Amino acid sequence: MSMTQRQLPARRLSSMLGERHGEQPAYSWLSEGIRQLVTNGRVLHGTMLPSERELVGALGLSRTTVTRAYQELRERGFAEARQGSGTQITIPGGNVGGGFEPLTPGSPELGAPGGIDLTCGAPTAPTGLAGYYERALDHLPGYIGGMGYYPLGLPVLREAIAADYARRGLPTSPDQIIVTAGALSGVASIARAVLGPGARVLAESPSYPNSVSSLRQHGARLTALPIGPEGSDVSGIETALERGGFSAMLCLPDFHNPTGTLLGDEGRERWARALDRSGVHGIVDETNAELWLDARPDVSPMAKYSNNLITVGSASKTYWGGLRLGWIRAPHALVGAIHQGRATMDLGAPVLEQIVLSLLITERAGVDDSTRTRLRENRDWLHAGLAELVPEWKIRKPPGGMSLWCNLPAPRSMALAAQAKKSGLALTPGSVFAVNDHGLDRWLRVPYALDRSELEVAMPLLADAWKAVA
Repeated sequence: MSMTQRQLPARRLSSMLGERHGEQPAYSWLSEGIRQLVTNGRVLHGTMLPSERELVGALGLSRTTVTRAYQELRERGFAEARQGSGTQITIPGGNVGGGFEPLTPGSPELGAPGGIDLTCGAPTAPTGLAGYYERALDHLPGYIGGMGYYPLGLPVLREAIAADYARRGLPTSPDQIIVTAGALSGVASIARAVLGPGARVLAESPSYPNSVSSLRQHGARLTALPIGPEGSDVSGIETALERGGFSAMLCLPDFHNPTGTLLGDEGRERWARALDRSGVHGIVDETNAELWLDARPDVSPMAKYSNNLITVGSASKTYWGGLRLGWIRAPHALVGAIHQGRATMDLGAPVLEQIVLSLLITERAGVDDSTRTRLRENRDWLHAGLAELVPEWKIRKPPGGMSLWCNLPAPRSMALAAQAKKSGLALTPGSVFAVNDHGLDRWLRVPYALDRSELEVAMPLLADAWKAVA
């Protein structure tokens, strides 16, 4: 698969570098400035830098200065000379890439070289993330004097998470927060605290498969509550809970994965009240809460409407999956039990990443305007493109989230995924999201978080695979 090579114009680079200040030598300022752009993700691996002659004109520097700066970048592993092409940006150690989210525990990543993975619905790291790591290192000496174990999480991070809930309209104290190694670890910890062997758990279907698998591995018996493309029917939830017999329910009110639907405050309150009346623990997954695309939703966290709900959050979608951090917001009465359940799995999350996340949350540096704009444009472009290429599919445009939930005219999504794999395109059939491990073969999740260039390659492959199996 060939991608269009990125070319960085001299004027654009000049704008990104800004003005030079202080006594730093010009070559060092230029070299260090470009290196910072690379580490902050603003200039990507494989980008061709402007020619030395063009940059001399754009920056008003001497040819000797630019030559020395480029040479320093090459010596530090951030650039390489390409014969006949110029100087190309590299990342020391190579561009690893990959790191896609497995949708079922133990599932492999796409292995075909040059293939495209349309199974992952997660954004890339925010611009400037490397700078937050550098700042976090400045804070690290304050923690090194101790043993390094913070089983409930760093106090500074718990305070930041609690303050963020308060900002969203849900008063929260830091001692209600437990930091975990991601939302999945949070769900598993909650299960160990509140579910006995063979406990019955109600879950919307489709639902996030890893959470369902985690509950099932704990020994819970899952009961599916089918939902449509418009999202949860609260009256159906109330009816199911009234039948009784459930210990917990997995709830996804915020840009539901995979349907992308958003539940309003009235529905959240009704849902919470129904859980209270039935004595059922609500496990609310807020992983996608900040993934709005059209307008910031005027909704409150679901836990505002009940003191009994347990909320799970994650850094993976709002910040970066590589942080591998999440959290639990629990009622005071359950914090001790959840902590004990979690202690059988691990003794706390890495300190450095917790410092990074505390800075990100405090400065609200998650999904920035440019990322949100890119995702919205990708969603609109993909929605329109699929309507043209496969007009027989029914696709609702979601107000947020990371993917389209496509309704096929025939139960062929598993066959479609198998066919697409032959051309290096990885897809997730709807059956993966079925709580009962079967059904939903008329559905397909298509994420739009990838770069547009990759989506442009994937679209015809997807359409061709559908024609072959339809």
